[in-house]
Amino acid sequence: MLTYPAIDPVALHLGPLSVRWYALAYIAGLLLGWQYAAYWARKNLWRPNAEDFENFLTWAILGVVLGGRLGYCLFYQPSFYFSHPVEILEVWHGGMSFHGGCLGVVITILAFAWRNKMSALALGDLVAVAAPIGLFFGRVANFINGELYGRPTDAPWGMVFPNGGPELRHPSQLYQATLEGLVLFIALYFLLRQEKLRARHGFIGGAFLVGYGCARIIGEVFREPDPFLGFIGPFTMGQLLSAPMILIGMFLMARAKATSLEEE
Repeated sequence: MLTYPAIDPVALHLGPLSVRWYALAYIAGLLLGWQYAAYWARKNLWRPNAEDFENFLTWAILGVVLGGRLGYCLFYQPSFYFSHPVEILEVWHGGMSFHGGCLGVVITILAFAWRNKMSALALGDLVAVAAPIGLFFGRVANFINGELYGRPTDAPWGMVFPNGGPELRHPSQLYQATLEGLVLFIALYFLLRQEKLRARHGFIGGAFLVGYGCARIIGEVFREPDPFLGFIGPFTMGQLLSAPMILIGMFLMARAKATSLEEE
């Protein structure tokens, strides 16, 4: 077995203020993702440009935070939060949903693109290239917090997590950081290098949805389902929410193949 590295979830103590690794993961993901997306925006011959994306950042933050929190409350524990609505605001207790955050960002993309008269699909492509960076740091923060750990295993790399009982468990957070973060980032990078694909608005965003959906479904095979939810038939909630993402992503990729920049 491997020894779980018991890292303090609090990264810094600034007087009465405690800065947690999870908060730093969000900040790192947003800042690095912004710079990376702006880099690709400067290569494009169409809007959104780098300045547009910088102006969108505040919208993106609101979409991620509000969508992630409301998505978690509605998808995972609706009866609890309907009975305790005040606790929806208590985000410091944890509870964020990627699928909810994704939906929140989609809404802000549509609103921002409409207001600024630009292609929502082109803006979505830029957001998609940045997303794996935030996913990587977020999953590493999950590992540091000892949360969202894996199912029991007898594999030699199994770990005993502080809140996971005495069983050896998969470090599934690291599996997901690799699949949803590193592997997806590399795959999108090679697609981005093809200018013809970047010009087909919606293709990169669709590829992200397909890639993330597949990575999440695989990762959920090793991850312990949330105790208050368990399995839904043979599936987890994460798998069920990821399946529509794959279908939508495939649709966007197929549509983009028939829509070149010259045709728009």
